[in-house]
Amino acid sequence: MNIVEQVWAWLTNPENWQKNFRDPGIPTRIVEHLSYTGLALLFAIVIAVPIGLYIGHTGRGGFLVVGIANSFRALPELGLVILLVLVMGVALALQAVTIALVALAIPPLLAGTYAGIRNVDSDVVDAARGMGMRERDIVWKVELPIALPLMLGGLRAATLQVIATVSIAAYVSLGGLGRYVIDGRAFGGVEGYAIMAGGAVLIAALAITVELVLAGVQRLVVSPGLRTSTVSRRVTRVRIRPVEEPEVATS
Repeated sequence: MNIVEQVWAWLTNPENWQKNFRDPGIPTRIVEHLSYTGLALLFAIVIAVPIGLYIGHTGRGGFLVVGIANSFRALPELGLVILLVLVMGVALALQAVTIALVALAIPPLLAGTYAGIRNVDSDVVDAARGMGMRERDIVWKVELPIALPLMLGGLRAATLQVIATVSIAAYVSLGGLGRYVIDGRAFGGVEGYAIMAGGAVLIAALAITVELVLAGVQRLVVSPGLRTSTVSRRVTRVRIRPVEEPEVATS
């Protein structure tokens, strides 16, 4: 039996989907994986979105977006987790993992929010000011709805990155689907490789599923006019050349 058949056998084994003395089961690991992801995204949204809204609306400190995004993306998440665990202690391993994942999620959220607000047509903003709207109302009622597609795009990118990286939680004795990757490596042998590959397949399948769900949510909450505006602008740029009729020779 080759490795593909062994992975399939492991994934379809009912015992792996139920709680037993060795493992709480795949469903429990998926819930743990999603809980770590949701916790990190929640803190990242609270930090990144307000900063992106302020910088995008005022135009002040735009260089911070580039600086923060580049610096946070350069951080090695696994090394950061190990360092934080050594400093904070094993008892605070969940907090250490959350901090590392928040640092990973902030750049796409911040960049998406900033880009969405800055790309709002200045004429629309000026018209809102001319109507007497306050700056806070302009942000929430004018700029934010228009910037929503790019903001959700940043959220989708951040979510995929975090889901793929949550596996590092297993390095510090936490749960999640990363447990199968770590435990399979420790188990060794062909069976161990099958467990590792099965865990990787589950992580990839979870990321694809969440991406499809977020894409559906984005389609529901974003106005159809905003979804088609980009396509409309591209269509208007196409130059249609008239078809020249062939010349008819006259005798």
